[in-house]
Amino acid sequence: MVFGQVVIGPPGSGKTTYCNGMSQFLRLIGRKVAVINLDPANDALPYDCAVNIEDLIKLSDVMAEHSLGPNGGLVYCMDYLEKNVDWLESKLAPLIKDHYLLFDFPGQVELFFLHSNAKNVIEKLIKKLDLRLTAIHLVDAHLCSDPGKYVSALLLSLSTMLHLALPHINVLSKIDLIESYGKLAFNLDFYTDVEDLSYLQYHLDQDPRSAKYRKLTKQLCEVVEDHSLVNFSTLDIQDKESVGNLVKLIDKSNGYIFAGIDASAVEFSKIAVRPVDWDYYRYPFLFPYFRFTEKVLLLFCFCWLGVNMLLIRFSELVPASSVHISQEWHLCAYHIVYIC
Repeated sequence: MVFGQVVIGPPGSGKTTYCNGMSQFLRLIGRKVAVINLDPANDALPYDCAVNIEDLIKLSDVMAEHSLGPNGGLVYCMDYLEKNVDWLESKLAPLIKDHYLLFDFPGQVELFFLHSNAKNVIEKLIKKLDLRLTAIHLVDAHLCSDPGKYVSALLLSLSTMLHLALPHINVLSKIDLIESYGKLAFNLDFYTDVEDLSYLQYHLDQDPRSAKYRKLTKQLCEVVEDHSLVNFSTLDIQDKESVGNLVKLIDKSNGYIFAGIDASAVEFSKIAVRPVDWDYYRYPFLFPYFRFTEKVLLLFCFCWLGVNMLLIRFSELVPASSVHISQEWHLCAYHIVYIC
């Protein structure tokens, strides 16, 4: 089995930088990595790619020969790649024995939810080469500072997830720069968990450009919430801990950690199953409050147990007509403990 990542996202979201940083990190933890550039418009690569689509077709040549613009040229290139997927398979054949693959795709979003060329290429590679791939969808974190753009990013993420039908991880990239774009209306957890989008409505109404689309925006948010598929991980590609946490999540999604692959102690420490990110651990300053609450709840439990035993004993001693009263006290004590 061969494992890898399909790196996608809008233009400027940091896909090429991600591939460069991720390849360096994976090499440091002992993996052999091959980066495959499938973006014919990317002619300034910061990494050494094992396979480059420009060896097959160039966007500049397509635009000049067929009088196409950048978007039309990219669609043509993806269509050409689909028809010549055997070329890509032959290039990947020497790498699949012991390499971890990173596919750097173009940033034009219509390639992944309007056209099926890129999807067909991925499906053919998975079927022919027995690949285990995870889609990494990068979204620039600065979109969180604008509620309208954030809703748009949610829709794009959801559409891409449904279209590609791969294990999928949405990532807020450039998280270290998020404060430079303006103060967020909510805590970062609100944007990563995507739980209750109705709170965005007030902030959307403050923008006169968005207020007239209030009903549409509300319905779009309901679509995202009804599917309940989208959430985000955060990433600072320059922070090894941030990259390491994302690698753990990716390795769980594509099955790398369960494949029995030989690895060093350092490797296993990096791909260990990620602990559940409970709110208890997110907010350490609330630990004293949590401990106090646990003690109070434990005290109430003991009190309830004592009251329950007394009521049982009381019901054995009093006449049958009084049993109804003891049952009411029993129910009252139960509700007090439940509420606490």
